[in-house]
Amino acid sequence: MKLSRGVLYMTASAFGFSAMSMLVKVASPRLPTGEIVFARAVVTLVLSYAMVRRAGLSPWGHRPLPLMLRGLLGFGGLTSLYIAIARLPLADATTIHNATPMLTSVLAWWLLDERLAWSTGVAIACGIAGVVLIVRPTGTGLDPVGVGAVLTAVMCSSFAYVTVRKLAQTEHPLVIVFYFPLVATPLALPWMLTAFVMPQPIDWLLLIAIGAATQIGQVFLTRALAIERVGRAASVGYLQVAFAMVWQLAVFGDAPTAWTLGGASLILGGTLLVSQVTAELARRSQEVQ
Repeated sequence: MKLSRGVLYMTASAFGFSAMSMLVKVASPRLPTGEIVFARAVVTLVLSYAMVRRAGLSPWGHRPLPLMLRGLLGFGGLTSLYIAIARLPLADATTIHNATPMLTSVLAWWLLDERLAWSTGVAIACGIAGVVLIVRPTGTGLDPVGVGAVLTAVMCSSFAYVTVRKLAQTEHPLVIVFYFPLVATPLALPWMLTAFVMPQPIDWLLLIAIGAATQIGQVFLTRALAIERVGRAASVGYLQVAFAMVWQLAVFGDAPTAWTLGGASLILGGTLLVSQVTAELARRSQEVQ
């Protein structure tokens, strides 16, 4: 079966973001979160500007205010995710964060008039149950600050996905990506200055790698959302969960718990249901036409 370009782009994006999360987890005991966020923003700002200029595009786009909103949502989402990664096991933080496609599907129905199938309701129920399992039924299994941070990241990321989809009608994907670090860099600077730690040589390498991995994830995510329906494109991002479990075992020697595996199965199952039903509806629509 031949995969669409959108699915391939989302797969590359999932790998980039999973590598970013792993590197953030490695760097967090060594450097303050604000410093990591600022360094990531600076690296991606330089890379994004270079890519925009190389493509012969104006970096400012046609709709600056919505582009700035996308940058603000991205900053809120990744900042919250970095805080969560520092406080939670990598697989748990990634799995909860990937409840994003379900909320994204609802927002796309509400804001973009994309069709919302009955399967989305089932997926939302599975997603809620999956998150509860990962947090543990008693509510005492994970750091509550980390859980709150990752849920905030889910909210910001969902609105960011929908915003990107809307912006893609008038803006080049590289310009959309550029606004992310353009907004994030000045916002992260005061946070970084409050608890600055001079990086060691290995830390500089980690910070550059985090920025590069983020850039890969952002560029391919934006390209995917420009050509795929939001719900379907976001659902492929669940590959991040599988990548995160591999990273957690390979890098940190920490196998995912049964709670994590059970929650991930529920969330992934619901998302796959949405993806399958959406694909079937699209096929029937094409046949009618």
